[in-house]
Amino acid sequence: MVAERRRSKQEEERAVGGFEEAVVKVNRCAKVMKGGRRFSFSALVVVGDRKGQVGIGFGKAKEVPSAVEKGVKDAHKNIVKVPLKHGRTIEHEVIGRFGAARVKLIPAAAGTGIIAGATVRSVLELAGVHDILTKSMGSNNPVNLVKATLAGLEAVRTRKQAEALRGVTIS
Repeated sequence: MVAERRRSKQEEERAVGGFEEAVVKVNRCAKVMKGGRRFSFSALVVVGDRKGQVGIGFGKAKEVPSAVEKGVKDAHKNIVKVPLKHGRTIEHEVIGRFGAARVKLIPAAAGTGIIAGATVRSVLELAGVHDILTKSMGSNNPVNLVKATLAGLEAVRTRKQAEALRGVTIS
């Protein structure tokens, strides 16, 4: 009950065309002008179908709703397919890197849940991962953490993909 309340406060989710969206971070930027401050906003958005497809987007505008809308459009352009083992976890351990952020993704047994911080969790939930252990290292910048998580998910290979790449059969 408490976790549900906390998550709904941190991220706004809506279902559009089979995809759900979550606003991970909204940033306010101020520009000092002659008449005072002018504010603009940037929104980091994650979009996913909870079945193995996820994308991230970044939108900037003078108003928050416009920034979120632009972020959603950008996220739909950047959707990637994530291979899930038994529809619950990832195939193998992997480290995603982006900038100074590192995210270690470790497959977990059924029933473990998503053990992750809020930023990494939003990507994994919308990707459809149910059981995973994570550790973020280095930078805690939400933009870099989200991109590092996505890079880690893109690096996951299934057994068939690994066999095809190597040209051998793995027992």
